[in-house]
Amino acid sequence: MSSVAEQITQGDVRALARAATWVENGAAEAAPLLQELSGAARKALVLGITGPPGAGKSTLCDQLIRTIRAEGKRVAVIAVDPSSPITGGALLGDRIRMQRHHDDPGVFIRSMATRGWYGGLAKATGDLVKLLEAAGFDVVIIETIGVGQAEVDVARVAGVTVVVLVPGAGDDVQAIKAGIMEIAQVFVINKADLPGADRLEQELRSSLALNGGVVPPIIKVVAIEGKGVGELLAATRTVKHCEN
Repeated sequence: MSSVAEQITQGDVRALARAATWVENGAAEAAPLLQELSGAARKALVLGITGPPGAGKSTLCDQLIRTIRAEGKRVAVIAVDPSSPITGGALLGDRIRMQRHHDDPGVFIRSMATRGWYGGLAKATGDLVKLLEAAGFDVVIIETIGVGQAEVDVARVAGVTVVVLVPGAGDDVQAIKAGIMEIAQVFVINKADLPGADRLEQELRSSLALNGGVVPPIIKVVAIEGKGVGELLAATRTVKHCEN
């Protein structure tokens, strides 16, 4: 095993960050490194967090990190951002994300630019997930950019796709019915302390029932307070177990 691959499997964050840059930039070193690490890859819980802009996805991811770390597990986050039209880098990558976890060695947060790649993800997202699995993370969270109906590619990469909605945003269910609603394995109603949360849940259940099949779990949370986040994490693990 090469020195970089060995460093990654031993938890070297600097080596991991360097390899992540190779993967994102499509560098010549990326493919052979991923091939070398393929035998070391573990099966992490890969969560895709998607939904309309303003649904509170980043806040929810922050609380998921807190909950996972309280269990003693390691977690990585891929935050997919729009691209800068000048540099091609992550347009929002310089914002302070999930600041309280910055110095936690059990947390790795990487902001990736879409670089014109449609579907809510960056082209290299899948390869970065493989890299993080090889690095031994127990949970990998993919937070998409929040582009609405086009944001469906996350279902190809994630083991469990979570769609986040909020009450009071208009005709929520109908607005997404033709898009991301079909890929959800778990629904989250965030800001569930606001008026309209119960009505949104009823609309979801009615709409899903009309399509036939099993209605996915619908979890109410108040992400900013951490309420319901443990129940959400438990629901995603149950879905993963059933899928396996």
